[in-house]
Amino acid sequence: MVADVSKREDVESVVSKASGMGGIAVLVNNAGTWRKTPVDSPWQQAIDDWDFIMDTNLKGVMMLSRAVVPFLQKDGGHIINLSTYYVLPAKSDGTNQPDTDLYNASKWALNGFTDAWAEYLEKDNVKVNGMCMGATDTPMLRGLFPTKQLPAEMASVVMKAEDIAGQMMEIIASGRTGENFGAWVGEEITIGVQPPLHKRITG
Repeated sequence: MVADVSKREDVESVVSKASGMGGIAVLVNNAGTWRKTPVDSPWQQAIDDWDFIMDTNLKGVMMLSRAVVPFLQKDGGHIINLSTYYVLPAKSDGTNQPDTDLYNASKWALNGFTDAWAEYLEKDNVKVNGMCMGATDTPMLRGLFPTKQLPAEMASVVMKAEDIAGQMMEIIASGRTGENFGAWVGEEITIGVQPPLHKRITG
């Protein structure tokens, strides 16, 4: 199934089809867009960039989650919001790139969804968490290069999608909720120990 998460009709259609295949137990909000957006760009360009990024990275998450929540409330389940390591304490230089303010803002805003939904849906046994990874070999990252391939020096160090998927399965199995789980290039990919109350940053 293919859908544009920024379009309500696409969201409703794909959720309807998925629910007819045996139900919905896990939602992974993985769709994302990225582009450079310097703060001194022309007004109209800034507005166009805002719509391009926020329609997918934030509005899409909101619509898809709201469409799926009624199914999860019946028998419990999981929502995983894919974010970025920018929203966690840095383990190296380079967090919050200064010329990607709109992308950064869209990912910081996911914290609000993760926190509020985790608390609200706890009564329904629905777990909500964020995954905040660094550079990972994905179509979005490859799309930043003209050849759609990662440079050799980058390909040798970035994380692999299957490693992130493994962390996701570990999160689901843990039963934890309301947390942001980090994954940094060059670091062990794990969910770590559960932090004390009100200290939800893990890594």
